[in-house]
Amino acid sequence: MIEGRGLTKTFAGRGGLLGSAPVAALRKVDFVLPSGGAVSFIGESGCGKTTLGRILCGMEEADSGQLLFDGVDLTKLPRGKRLARLRRVQMVHQDPYSALNPTRTVRQVLEDPLRLRARQLGRGNDWVKNRAVELLGLVGLDPRYCLPQYPHTLSGGMRQRLVIARALSVDPEVLVADEAIAMIDVSLRLGILALLRQLRAELGVSVLFITHDVAAARYVGADGQLYVLYRGQVVEHGPVDAVIASPAHPYTQCLLSAIPVLRGLEEPGAEQLMPLAGLDVGHEPPGCLFADRCPQAEEDCTLSRPDLRDTGDRGHRHACLHPRLRQVVAQAHAGAT
Repeated sequence: MIEGRGLTKTFAGRGGLLGSAPVAALRKVDFVLPSGGAVSFIGESGCGKTTLGRILCGMEEADSGQLLFDGVDLTKLPRGKRLARLRRVQMVHQDPYSALNPTRTVRQVLEDPLRLRARQLGRGNDWVKNRAVELLGLVGLDPRYCLPQYPHTLSGGMRQRLVIARALSVDPEVLVADEAIAMIDVSLRLGILALLRQLRAELGVSVLFITHDVAAARYVGADGQLYVLYRGQVVEHGPVDAVIASPAHPYTQCLLSAIPVLRGLEEPGAEQLMPLAGLDVGHEPPGCLFADRCPQAEEDCTLSRPDLRDTGDRGHRHACLHPRLRQVVAQAHAGAT
């Protein structure tokens, strides 16, 4: 359904912590999101995940590259026609507390976009009211309780479900879930993740899942592709289980090593955590972007920037000059996911 080819985005430096130098948010990113499928992008804060999601939703424009929607290159369309197609893509925002207008009831939050949809479909006000009730039921909320409420009276998990219901009000084909569980209680996160899987199964909605949580990416996109972003570059990608079971890039290995495992449950011979130095946002290595933080960097890593190359395992690719598969680490920590 959606394919990105060489998407690049650079932001001008604004001084302060980042300095005045331009900041590369995306560096020739390629990806494919199939109809009804799931693609997950993982990485630490500032790696470019949200920028990619905003480009898909029409909130940002790429500096270069192609964004194909059903085979049509949106980057070559006038802005009006491009945005008309991108209305089929809706974002589930990270913070459900700021994503909802506190002065409007749940009924107003849902019925306003539904009235616009009703005009397109030639439906009346009764359809709007019934559809609002249907959407709340679809995301697991009680319409009788929720419709007259204001957002501040709802829990964090209920607010996030309402945000998803609002996104579904325009019948999207793609949901961009940007850290959709980051701001809600741990006890409620599984319910949101299960809801995203349910929407894929029941409605055929494609999901682009943005997260720093490897376990969440594995759960939502179990049959999809996993992309690891670092400083705007895809440093590893492939089927979710293949990447988690045999991570080739040191950055992916560090992300997996950060998953906590209860003492006594780790596998015999499991390696210790791989230490990861802090990110210097004002400095960009001349070679591999990860060279200055990599625990296994070698001298030539600072001389050339590697491109993606095959590992020989089901389309699993990585961008590392000296890959060292750490299957023991992955097996010990993948179980925790």
